Amino acid sequence: MSDHHAEPADAWSEPVATPAPASGGVTPADAADAARLVSFGLQPKLLPARDAEYADLLRRYREESAFARLADAVATGLGLVVLEVSPRAGMAVTAAEDSVFAVRMGDYARRAVADSADRFLHGLAHLAVAAMAFPRPEDLADDGYIGRITVNGVDAFVRQACHRLEERAEAEGENTDPATGAPGLEAAWRVYTRRSATGATKDARRLAGSTTGIIGKAVAFLTDSGFLQRTGDEGGGSYRTTARYQLQVRDMAGSAALTELLDLGVVPVGDGTATLLPPPEDDDTELVADAGLPFHA
Repeated sequence: MSDHHAEPADAWSEPVATPAPASGGVTPADAADAARLVSFGLQPKLLPARDAEYADLLRRYREESAFARLADAVATGLGLVVLEVSPRAGMAVTAAEDSVFAVRMGDYARRAVADSADRFLHGLAHLAVAAMAFPRPEDLADDGYIGRITVNGVDAFVRQACHRLEERAEAEGENTDPATGAPGLEAAWRVYTRRSATGATKDARRLAGSTTGIIGKAVAFLTDSGFLQRTGDEGGGSYRTTARYQLQVRDMAGSAALTELLDLGVVPVGDGTATLLPPPEDDDTELVADAGLPFHA
């Protein structure tokens, strides 16, 4: 017989963990659903109306506050900012500067060009598309508003803006040929106006380094990102805005560069096919109330 006392059978077994109560009744399945909703939001071309699971998760977000908080927390943890959650826009998110999802725009800039002047023109093209798509504060605030642009219309818009900048610089006696690398729109007009609108190739294609080529690359990127939808080939390519793009432009509406571009007072026509400068000073038409830009009735 052994002198050792027998130990209870479970003395060396792992202690049985007592499940901690889920906070607010949230379960691992809820966390998976919240992450699934965020993943849908990262697919910009996916519309809730075309995916039953996406639509159901949006319904849960709107009706269950605990689930909404969980989905928001998942997005925040991924470095995303939730702009809106609705049937029209889905779960519209934008990447914070330090998010891994912010890399796409940086990749676009690096792929677009190596020359600093060209990078500046690509940035100006994106600003011009936003300004022309939503030229007035009420357009940006109206959820039902759809902006329409064309590649050639955006090019004309920027060239007229450059013309206004040139006039302003001359009137103020400033240097009308600023350094290429200088910041601000004052540096852009000379660089842009020197660049050919289309360039020339044997098969009549526009050159990538021409201004319409640069704008074409910008709108193609925006289309791939779910911000624009192509509607035709007229005007070098015609496009309409999406709800997601409207939210994105709202988020950037306070940027100094966009404000400066809008403040030039170049008035775009609503169908995106051309632009117009403001009427002559002797024109007695009245400004539209609270338009924020010199749009005339």
